[in-house]
Amino acid sequence: MKSLSLVSKYTIKRYRGYQIASNSAVTANHLQRQFNVGTKQQIIVADLTYIRVNHCWNYLCVLLNLSNRQIAGYSVGQHKTADLVMSALSQIKQPLSSLHLFHSDRGKEFDNQLLDKCFNTFNIQRSLSKKGCPYDNAVAEATFKSIKTEFVKGEKFMTTEELKQAFAAYAYWYNHKRLHSSLGYLPPVEFNKRLPLNFVV
Repeated sequence: MKSLSLVSKYTIKRYRGYQIASNSAVTANHLQRQFNVGTKQQIIVADLTYIRVNHCWNYLCVLLNLSNRQIAGYSVGQHKTADLVMSALSQIKQPLSSLHLFHSDRGKEFDNQLLDKCFNTFNIQRSLSKKGCPYDNAVAEATFKSIKTEFVKGEKFMTTEELKQAFAAYAYWYNHKRLHSSLGYLPPVEFNKRLPLNFVV
């Protein structure tokens, strides 16, 4: 193909991550891959991914409630920063004091004084994956694989605002319509309706 100056139709521009220091905090992995936590504990798992917008990369932060696989919060922005994570946290409808654990990988966006102050204020325990081990955050990783397949693939976003509006619609569908095998093939919102009345979502 190179000698004939042929280019594949399926070639797309790949994301190239920058080599930056990872979170070196001594915080342990308290989740320990216990992803089936039932409804007694409110545990949030978090991660970020990149989405192409016009000629730039934008970033999507998603927070999932492990008890019901619901997208509890999300944010979209042009920069992979702590502010992106804080914006997603601010979307959580339940009182932050009801959260028991917040688990993420060791990205630097999860290592900052704003998050530390928030977690200390609301007595939320931190949990970090082992460096370079995606299996420690498997539910978030699997969710982003679904997002890339169901939401991103085949779509073109021209502006950050367009991406925000499109993902808001996707998140609604994900929570209200999408069937989840881990929830007995119910959408998260329908699953929530069948939980005890004292369960907070």
